Amino acid sequence: MTTVADMIIDALAEHGVRSVWGVVGDALNPVTDAIRREDRIEWVGVRHEEAGAFAASAQAQLTDDLAVCMGTVGPGAIHLLNGLYDAKKSKAPVLAIIGQVPREDMGSDFFQEVDNDVLFADVAVFCATLTSADQMPELLERAVNSALAERGVAVLSIPGDVGGLELDKSVRTPRFVGPSGPAAAPLEDVTAVAEVLNAAHRVTLLVGHGARQARDEVLRVADLLAAPMVLTLKAKEGFDEDNPFEIGQSGLIGNPATAEAFATCDVLLMIGTDFPYKNFYPSGKTVIQIDRDGSHIGRRTAVDHAVVADAKLTLEALAPLLTPKIHGAHLKIARTAYETWSKLQARLTSPDYESKPIGLLRRKVDNPDHRIRPELLAAAIERHAAHDAIFTTDTGMSTVWLSRFIRMTGGRRLIGSYNLGSMANAMPQALGAAMLDRSRQVISLSGDGGLSMLMGDLITAVTHDLPIKIVVFNNGRLGMVKLEMEQVGLPEFGTVLDNPDFAAVAQAIGLTAIRVVYADRVDLAVQEALAMPGPVLLDVVTNPDEIAIPPRPTLEQGWGFAIAKTKEHLISPE
Repeated sequence: MTTVADMIIDALAEHGVRSVWGVVGDALNPVTDAIRREDRIEWVGVRHEEAGAFAASAQAQLTDDLAVCMGTVGPGAIHLLNGLYDAKKSKAPVLAIIGQVPREDMGSDFFQEVDNDVLFADVAVFCATLTSADQMPELLERAVNSALAERGVAVLSIPGDVGGLELDKSVRTPRFVGPSGPAAAPLEDVTAVAEVLNAAHRVTLLVGHGARQARDEVLRVADLLAAPMVLTLKAKEGFDEDNPFEIGQSGLIGNPATAEAFATCDVLLMIGTDFPYKNFYPSGKTVIQIDRDGSHIGRRTAVDHAVVADAKLTLEALAPLLTPKIHGAHLKIARTAYETWSKLQARLTSPDYESKPIGLLRRKVDNPDHRIRPELLAAAIERHAAHDAIFTTDTGMSTVWLSRFIRMTGGRRLIGSYNLGSMANAMPQALGAAMLDRSRQVISLSGDGGLSMLMGDLITAVTHDLPIKIVVFNNGRLGMVKLEMEQVGLPEFGTVLDNPDFAAVAQAIGLTAIRVVYADRVDLAVQEALAMPGPVLLDVVTNPDEIAIPPRPTLEQGWGFAIAKTKEHLISPE
């Protein structure tokens, strides 16, 4: 005879799930025991369920397939929520197996009881409680199939007295769906788009992660249109390399070239993107949007021509209908602006920048204490990281420095909480990535605030020998919040972090660790850390006052920053 728990774990193993993340607990004991007896699945016991959910979300994003995490009754389930919201917002198929009190106690306000179906209603595309062995395998199939088909979170709650229930031999094996195929665009929609693009004088592309399987087709269309290409952060993964049309990102991590390319175009062509920041879209333009998800159309900016279809199939049909644009002034101007800005940024990556005449003024403004510039650290990582490294970034300034100085060339991958915007995601997401392939380099670009929030799961890296490389941008601040305050004229408050020596903490846990406080030591330290076996933490003390200038700083932002700095000096205890 087999049990409910046995069937669940066997079916997941047959599907290809190779790890399950969580914290053990009474209601799920039959499930974790089934994992113990299943050689194809590794149980990864984390120190906080949130870390396990982040890890599973990363795995689902990297494989585009199901990942699994678990949390037992009440608090254990609640702890999963933030990581599951990250999966929801990232459209990652994750199955969360949740413990519940025994059936006879459900609804009685029993110890640790929460209503899982209500608790997870917003985060999940499917949520149900298994209350009878007769519901197997149908309920499991519905949960997994919903996660895979709708690219989201499915929650299956199992009361403490259900997992061990025996199943009859006649119960069939669960069957899960495969991914749906791409949808082709209607010919009349493609023809209408071609007419608009052929009549346009200046076209700018905004390309997102949804176009990652259409790289060749996107480049072909950009070439025909002589169009500069603005990339979302998540699109760096597919379009950073050998791309003569790329001009970087928009939004707060953008640059003057992208702002100019938006402002001067007459047609904006959006491909596979749901870029959320409305204030950075240009106004008064003809907008074309190609997206496989119709709910994305027009929710960020008004769209004149919509194509709800697969990007690759749409562009394949579109390219033969386009008339090549002979004059490429729009592209040339944008690329020149981007290259000029990039060269100016590159100056900040020199260890001796502070001693050069060009660096004297900025040193007095934003680095009077000669601390390590984060640009220098990011550039060193770019030089020494493997060609197929997986990067994870914490939300905030570490993402800014990656966007500007680390290229997603070769087989590099990029994961972050780019839709939810959570703190503390990078390290646990790195754990998930490393569990997929321990031989592949995985680099977590962690903020000091993010790392310290879930620092206990550094132990998970040691326990399971996950060779992640954790680079800490240790500026003693909640850096993005500090910048947001200063841009509106507020002095920073509540952003200063009383950090420990992260390297010493890591060594106490069992990681190899290096601490860097001098700029001329950064390059060698990065090289050494990335070359070492096993999990490694590199703690780099960086400048908290580094200015990440938005693409087109307004007069109000500049004035606000000046006022904030004046207030900070006036109230400084020094």
